[in-house]
Amino acid sequence: MRISTGEHTAMKIALLGLLGLMLGALGGAALGIAVGLAWITIFNTTNLEGYSGMLVFLTFMPAVALIGGLGGALLFVVIAARDAEIAIEREPAHPRDT
Repeated sequence: MRISTGEHTAMKIALLGLLGLMLGALGGAALGIAVGLAWITIFNTTNLEGYSGMLVFLTFMPAVALIGGLGGALLFVVIAARDAEIAIEREPAHPRDT
């Protein structure tokens, strides 16, 4: 049984933060496209010279991807930091004397 002494905890938190950033950005980009398509449908945005496509892919997608990336990174860092504080393995239960 090896117990972490904190030597790799900072690296674990940083790497999980980067993973959360990437996954959050991908999820946010997909959500941004969906929100942008809903926006142009609900508000009947004009499609003159590709305006609706530029609105979706140059406004909604990057904005929501940024929010999703920051949220995912924050979530993964909080989870990794709490995991470093919690004991992963319990002490074995002692058999009862009957």
